[in-house]
Amino acid sequence: MIAITGATGQLGRLVIETLLKTLPADQLIAAVRNPEKAKDLAALGIEVRKADYSQPATLDSAFQGVDKLLLISSSEVGQREVQHQAVIDAAKRAQVKLLAYTSLLHADTSPLGLGVEHRATEAALKASGLPVVLLRNGWYTENYAASIAPALAHHAFIGAVGEGRIASAARADYAAAAAAVLLLDDQAGKVYELAGDQAYTLTEFAAAISSLSGETVNYVNLPEAEFAKALIGAGLPEGLSLMLADSDVGASKGGLFDDSHSLSKLIGRATTDYQTVIADTLAALR
Repeated sequence: MIAITGATGQLGRLVIETLLKTLPADQLIAAVRNPEKAKDLAALGIEVRKADYSQPATLDSAFQGVDKLLLISSSEVGQREVQHQAVIDAAKRAQVKLLAYTSLLHADTSPLGLGVEHRATEAALKASGLPVVLLRNGWYTENYAASIAPALAHHAFIGAVGEGRIASAARADYAAAAAAVLLLDDQAGKVYELAGDQAYTLTEFAAAISSLSGETVNYVNLPEAEFAKALIGAGLPEGLSLMLADSDVGASKGGLFDDSHSLSKLIGRATTDYQTVIADTLAALR
């Protein structure tokens, strides 16, 4: 039995979709905070179990009989360390045979503020004695594609990356990697640094938006505080805005770059190029 936490999230659904190409639905468990949102998964024959990172009592029953567990990192930045510890403790009690964790690219040395909670979780996993495999995910190209609509409206793509190079990949690529690891044998102890085959600057990203849309979009680099202020002004929550600005600065220091091609090797194909993600986003906007 393979359980996927956060199964109704964007990454979790893609992992399940990929696993269903190989496994029957009755070998999968969707561990979710709100089972009501997983009715479509239940309709496929997947067992849906309540698993709320903030309610440890739900985790023991959620992980009962689970052989392999994918811990998709919590979306609640600032609470991840405690929430992940609850999952780790429950997985240990359930005697899970393999726990795969979606960490951050080069988490041990990352200049991104996001790395702090991932490092803490990796340390907790090591201390637990559980068989663990680390999926150190780089940036989703969709993270930047989400800003295409306002970039078109203002003819400017803003950020704080400078000329830092970003080796991102599509969310579906990372989902394919997680599924591959869950299906492979002898994964305990492995650490995968996962990033896209391509690397680009945001100047190049903006140029691709211009080329594919027919509209002029220039990259405008801002100081971290100014970028965060602009994001807040655009309606993003303050915490998210500060995190994104910090991540851009981390990327300017190489924090989102990797050229090992471990991701494409793991999934057996090239990663999705950023131009494709831009084209798909533009098509959805039309």
